[in-house]
Amino acid sequence: MSVISRHPAYSFFVFVVLGLTFYLLGPYQPSAVPYTTGRAWPAHDLPGRLERSEHIYQKLLKDRQGLIKKWGPTVKDIQLFPPNVSPWPAYTVWDFFPAAYNCPHEIQRLGALGDGGKWVCGLSRVEHKPDCIVYSFGINYESSFEAEILANTQECQIWGYDFSVKSFGPQISSTQASRTHFKPYGLAGKDSHGPEDEHKMYTLESLMKLNGHTHIDILKIDIERWEFETLTALLKPYLASGRPLPFGQLQLEVHIWNMNFEEYLAWWEMLEAAGLRPFWTEPNLVYQNYNVGGSTDLAEYSFLNIKGSNAFIKDASSHHHD
Repeated sequence: MSVISRHPAYSFFVFVVLGLTFYLLGPYQPSAVPYTTGRAWPAHDLPGRLERSEHIYQKLLKDRQGLIKKWGPTVKDIQLFPPNVSPWPAYTVWDFFPAAYNCPHEIQRLGALGDGGKWVCGLSRVEHKPDCIVYSFGINYESSFEAEILANTQECQIWGYDFSVKSFGPQISSTQASRTHFKPYGLAGKDSHGPEDEHKMYTLESLMKLNGHTHIDILKIDIERWEFETLTALLKPYLASGRPLPFGQLQLEVHIWNMNFEEYLAWWEMLEAAGLRPFWTEPNLVYQNYNVGGSTDLAEYSFLNIKGSNAFIKDASSHHHD
């Protein structure tokens, strides 16, 4: 006589437990999950996650307008860092620009835990990518970020630029050096590299042409406020033509010196129009700690480019470089 026939109740209990275990441990793939306004959203596929993230980000844009109206009521009335007066304005400029976009992959900090490290979305997406390309502007002889990219990928090649130093920092080992390329050039809104120029300056597009590149997977920029001129010049032709930007994600330190809120908002909205979405931010507390007066006008941002077909928004079988 079988165990099932001798102990039917016990057997039924075992089957229930096993079935529940397989269900919980197996891949959870409902066709859709409920979200706001009763809409059904894809649960796990990459296009669905990106769509949901953009929906969340669009809500942030509405919230930003509400915050401007509350404390303005116009952009001309908003101060970057309002004084401590009554009634106390409970905001700073950074509250209008939170990193509200959700990276659809793992997020990890690469590089030093102090100044120098950057947050990256989905490094695993380029871990084995044969044509992985990284550009890094602003080396300052500290290359822990670049060293960790090299350590965690198989094929990534890194191009570094900084006219204030002569090489990458010592964090890059001799075994990693074969995948690095350094030039003492600066990044700017226009080319300036004649014999009379103290430093050779290039636009991003000019450097990409010199290197024979049509895409960049990860772009790091830390160039002491030149990011405003540089990115404005870079983005304008892409916005005019409707072409996607030639990089997958951007790690950027923002230096909001000598600006007003209206100027900064216009520049930031240009980034958004070009398809850049911030997925991580943190104030530069090292700078704040050592700066007289405790200024908070530097912040680190990481952006994902949601337009085009880069490695972070398209699966390997479908992405190509526009």
